[in-house]
Amino acid sequence: MRELDAHLLIVDDDERIRDLLKKFLVRQGFLVTAARDAAHARRVLSGLDFDMIVLDVMMPGEDGISLTRALRETHKTPILLLTAKGETENRIAGLEAGADDYLAKPFEPKELLLRINAILRRMPETPAEATVPKILHLGPIRYDIERGEMWQGEDLIRLTATESQLMRIFSARPGEAVSRSKLVEDLGRDRGQAQERAVDVQITRLRRKIEADPKQPRYLQTVRGAGYMLAPD
Repeated sequence: MRELDAHLLIVDDDERIRDLLKKFLVRQGFLVTAARDAAHARRVLSGLDFDMIVLDVMMPGEDGISLTRALRETHKTPILLLTAKGETENRIAGLEAGADDYLAKPFEPKELLLRINAILRRMPETPAEATVPKILHLGPIRYDIERGEMWQGEDLIRLTATESQLMRIFSARPGEAVSRSKLVEDLGRDRGQAQERAVDVQITRLRRKIEADPKQPRYLQTVRGAGYMLAPD
């Protein structure tokens, strides 16, 4: 996806911040729609598709984490959370709810732009034409490498943008351990223990979708001292 083709949804109850973000991102070449709260965002999402959602956490009524969790039931659109809370537990809560990244307030507009572009670059491209699929089997789950799709029987398993990228990383080297630091690098994130811990959270979420018992994973294994490994049938 070319970043400048992207349609963004900005959700923030602060009108001043909402308008500033919209004006800034429009100047950067994005198409931008704004919503004032979670309820407004739900109405907008019922009629429009977006390439990304930039969502404030602290809002009256339904907060951003709750909305993220609800959207993950039906949407795979990447979500970037904006939060004034810098504590680790709040950032982790956002990732566990299904967010792809977070940015603590106050922030520099340029950093927001860089994070948006990084997330959009990680989104899988739609194949230009049909190709013979290459499939990995994970018990009852099958993963189509070419299309980046995961299925159980006739049911499509919805993956977030980050989960899709992780599956692409692992499926490119099945049976090979990938270190946490390498995963952080391939996901396009800054190095550091906080980001490695965030990867652990994403792995836990992905296991819930592919493992019969996520606490004793069969297919997305932890390799002590080496990282994580995808072990298909």
